[in-house]
Amino acid sequence: MTCCLGIVTRYGLAMASDSRTNAGFDQVNICRKMHTFVTPGERVFVVLTSGSLSLTQSVVTLLRRDFDQGRGLAVAPSLYDAARVLGEQVRRVSDLDRDALVKDEFRFNINLLLGGQVGREPPNLYLIYPQGNPLAATEDSPYLQIGESKYGRPILDRGVRYERTTLEEAAKYALISMDSTMRSNVTVGPPIDLLLYRADELRVTRHRRFYAKDPDLREIHQNWEQALRRAVFDLPAIRFDAPAEEGGEAS
Repeated sequence: MTCCLGIVTRYGLAMASDSRTNAGFDQVNICRKMHTFVTPGERVFVVLTSGSLSLTQSVVTLLRRDFDQGRGLAVAPSLYDAARVLGEQVRRVSDLDRDALVKDEFRFNINLLLGGQVGREPPNLYLIYPQGNPLAATEDSPYLQIGESKYGRPILDRGVRYERTTLEEAAKYALISMDSTMRSNVTVGPPIDLLLYRADELRVTRHRRFYAKDPDLREIHQNWEQALRRAVFDLPAIRFDAPAEEGGEAS
């Protein structure tokens, strides 16, 4: 299982991914799911991957090869066009591998998140489906997730706002969303990659990898649990109706 998420606000992007992967029944390993493609001063792309490890590795390899040769993401005129580049590579891998997978009763399983900025267009965030088509984040829905999403989503729904959430706040929301997911689903696990991209920087300057025993990650985990308990304690008492007398009606 995988947990990857991206948050976009007027200030930029926060991208986070776990590193636990299942490459077979007996192979539960660690594998990086965050990949960057950067031309400093011109364009920044952050790609997060979810699904079959062999398929995502193929897509990233094709993207990297084209980028290094000045094609694909290296020349996409907008982030939307970059999302279409990812979709084309997903369909290319589908053409190569889908029939063999289906024959052996395996599902073609791959989803991607793309965050970044090209030139002076605003930063944004896209989800690319297994069919290759993209979905954009919006100001009303300023985050996207792939993989295991249900445990961490309520935190993002309640907290993240496009106009008001700073990058530093977005980073905290991303980490506690990941922490809540790991707490409830053992198939999602560290290291956690966290990247912050400030609008118009057009380079990557803030990236950190949190390992399981990272003291800052542990502190966030402990403080978040304590804050939840305090919040529940501070809620007003719940009032209950008096039980109705036998044979009568409740007042």
